[in-house]
Amino acid sequence: MIAAVLAWLDSAAIVIAGVPVSWAEVLGDVTGAACVVLVARQHVWNWPLGLLNNVFWALLFWRAKLYSDSTLQGFFFVLGGYGWWRWMKKGATGEVIRVRRTSAREWQVLAGLVVAVIAGLAAWLAHATDSPAPIADASVLALSLAATWGQAEKLVESWWIWITVDVISVPLYVSRSLYPTAGLYVIFGILCLVGLRSWTRTLRAQEAAA
Repeated sequence: MIAAVLAWLDSAAIVIAGVPVSWAEVLGDVTGAACVVLVARQHVWNWPLGLLNNVFWALLFWRAKLYSDSTLQGFFFVLGGYGWWRWMKKGATGEVIRVRRTSAREWQVLAGLVVAVIAGLAAWLAHATDSPAPIADASVLALSLAATWGQAEKLVESWWIWITVDVISVPLYVSRSLYPTAGLYVIFGILCLVGLRSWTRTLRAQEAAA
């Protein structure tokens, strides 16, 4: 049963410019776009939809030899579960988590971890795998994890990290002939700007009310 489902996800849904586009890519792109829209609106159901997206993209990126991006989906799945819980959890005042700014300490920790992960992972990908773009692949993983954690904590600056991920991802996916996904990341960049504006507006309203 599982083998049949995987075979179907690997099969071509459409053909673009002579390049077959798998069902895993189509479904991954659709769920990914819907997820970003829901995050921008601070809708908690972005998290379960994101978990489904992780499954589709894990298979897609593995087939494209983007091993870091494929592995990233597993981490996303774990962080997605955390984010879902975090957004649903009510504090002592009975309120759910609110949008806030990233503290200086959080920036220091995130920056240190991102640099360390990129350096270590890129070196491993370059020597232990046939990854065609180890630095870009590792950068997408490290920055995406930082952005997802920031998203789970409703840090408004997490949108800037996502925008950086989009800038790196578009040429990376074009190089692997993942044209629909590359196009989707252009749309992601636009949606991230919308999300940044929306969360910033929410933050300012909270600060004004306080």
